[in-house]
Amino acid sequence: MRTWLATGILVAWAVMAVAGAWLPLAPDAIDLTRILAPPGSGSPLGYDDLGRPLLDRLVSGARYSLLVAVMVVSISLLLGTFIGAMSAYVGGWLDHLTVRVIDIFLAFPGILLAIALAGLMGPGIDNVIIALSIVGWVGFARLARAQVLALREREHVQAAVALGTRRLRIVSRHLLPLISAPLIVEATFAIAGIVIAEAGLSFLGLGIQPPTPSWGSMIREGTRYMLVSPHMVLVPGLALMLVVLAVNMMGDRLRDRLDVRRERAGVRG
Repeated sequence: MRTWLATGILVAWAVMAVAGAWLPLAPDAIDLTRILAPPGSGSPLGYDDLGRPLLDRLVSGARYSLLVAVMVVSISLLLGTFIGAMSAYVGGWLDHLTVRVIDIFLAFPGILLAIALAGLMGPGIDNVIIALSIVGWVGFARLARAQVLALREREHVQAAVALGTRRLRIVSRHLLPLISAPLIVEATFAIAGIVIAEAGLSFLGLGIQPPTPSWGSMIREGTRYMLVSPHMVLVPGLALMLVVLAVNMMGDRLRDRLDVRRERAGVRG
């Protein structure tokens, strides 16, 4: 997938999510005369098993997928970066405790742990954000810890310590700017994972609940009619696939742009 195409897909996703709140959409409007109608019969993407327009539901679902992705990644990034950076810099029992907690979380597949948490807390968008945030902070904490361990012995950090600078200020002013690039790349890839996780939870009935549209619940509803109306699965499935591919593509490009070692090698070559 070319960069311009990936950018266009992400822009379209963002536009649908933001502008969908002001567009005259009717995602829950039932028309019994158009049940399972194929694309082109009054709606570019067809209708579902209740006669609801799939285009309107797709646009409305984009808003919730983007909202969950942004909220979960923001919370996980802030929480994980703070925990990982502080534990690595302080060291001692705090670092050992943090490593053990991270190991415990990594012992379970992330999506299974999210399913268990969502099942305990109950369905709903708020609980989905909480469950995915509890799972998502681990990756950022591990990355921030590794980066800080490699940087805490640098000369400028030792100079700040000699001047009596507080630990929190050293981490925020002298270490976080240096580890921001890999964290941004990690956040980009995390968005794709959160989009898939939210769709998976909604598919299982643990995420966003009907009649609120979600790409995962749309796929679940369409699985019962795959032989007679495959567009019910293809429309949200293709949208989900394109968004995830575009996010991963942009993450790869961003990683290449922020890779200082590769840029130096190119200059030397």
